[in-house]
Amino acid sequence: MGKTKKEDLNQFLIAHLNTIYDTLQLFDRTASPTEEKVNWNDVLQMSDHLSKQATIVGMLWNGGEAPKAESLKETMESYFNALQGFLLCCHGSTVGAGPTLSSLIHVSVKKIVDSSFRLLQGSVSLYEGSYEKDKKPSIPQLSGAVWEACSSFKKVPATNITAIGRAITQVAVSMKDVLREMKEVKPAPPEEEASGDNNNSDEDDDDLGNDLSPDEMEVAQLVAELVSETIIVIKELIRVITGMIKLENPKDNNNSGGFVESLEKLLKLCKGTGDQIDEIGACVYPPQEIVKMKHALKIIKGNLGEVEAEVEGLKSSSEAFAGACGKLRNWIRRMEAEFEWRCEDEVVAEMQNVTLGS
Repeated sequence: MGKTKKEDLNQFLIAHLNTIYDTLQLFDRTASPTEEKVNWNDVLQMSDHLSKQATIVGMLWNGGEAPKAESLKETMESYFNALQGFLLCCHGSTVGAGPTLSSLIHVSVKKIVDSSFRLLQGSVSLYEGSYEKDKKPSIPQLSGAVWEACSSFKKVPATNITAIGRAITQVAVSMKDVLREMKEVKPAPPEEEASGDNNNSDEDDDDLGNDLSPDEMEVAQLVAELVSETIIVIKELIRVITGMIKLENPKDNNNSGGFVESLEKLLKLCKGTGDQIDEIGACVYPPQEIVKMKHALKIIKGNLGEVEAEVEGLKSSSEAFAGACGKLRNWIRRMEAEFEWRCEDEVVAEMQNVTLGS
């Protein structure tokens, strides 16, 4: 009889896990704009309910003895129903969501599903005694993992604007790291000091960026100002985007598509600019690669023009944003002229070397 109950529990678990897995596949496709959108507050209530169900599963084992098979089965069924309802409700909330928001929701949902699977699988293996030696499932820990996943889910942004605003903020954070690095580079020590430190070759890796020539230091300062001006543009863009909150109408799924596409394009342009800032920052370290910097500047300038055009199309530009874009564009022009001059000098120097060598 005991064996039959164990087999029944295991089959019950597998069947329901497969059902949940199938439901999870809904998140692999974009929700149709014709579907009825589920209110985000309803989704949060469902996650709270799921967290309570995890508590109930944990309470079955509070007495120190294994619960009856029927009680465990009934509790698992209630949990699966709550999880299934949560998934359907959550997918319904993605109507009108762009790729960025949808991805954040999917990742957070997957954490809840994974922790739920571990909790229920742990409960069944503990009942059966089928776990490996020294790997006895800890139901309180497994329940706590579900609570944590549900708690983290509440931090998922509810709108496209919030999701994209956060993503662009992360781009600015990465740029600040590059700016910090540019401010930390130092000129090479005088020749007298350098000759006395020849034996400290083991510290070469730690001294990366501490051996720039005067000309290279000038380039590093130009790059630092470029990054600083770019960060200002990003900050003003974030202000512009957060000011559009009234333009995002969750109930108007058909007309919000173009608006979300514009936001996603702005994010893509910001990420592309961030990649080029990383590239330029890496090129500052000797030997400096001016040609690569020029190419990156060209891309940044192109992205800047597209960002301005996109914001103008949304009719949400501000004087501060326009002013920041103008200052960045002027600085890019200055750097382009500076790099052009340096490239010409390098060509002349190379030609002189060839002449002298012949």
